[in-house]
Amino acid sequence: MLTGNIGANAGLVWEALQAGKLSTKAVKKATKLKEADLNMAYGWLARENKIAFSEENGEMFVSLI
Repeated sequence: MLTGNIGANAGLVWEALQAGKLSTKAVKKATKLKEADLNMAYGWLARENKIAFSEENGEMFVSLI
């Protein structure tokens, strides 16, 4: 995977989260990314302090900071 692709996938995640906090399952469905690609995009955005994760009732959620 090229770094540019990770950045592009991070952009897809960013766009999906513009509507507000989503479960990680909902982000995957909205972006149609494979698990590995999604995790790399999360890492990219987390490293830049752009997203935050939270757990509610055993389900993981992600939101923009």
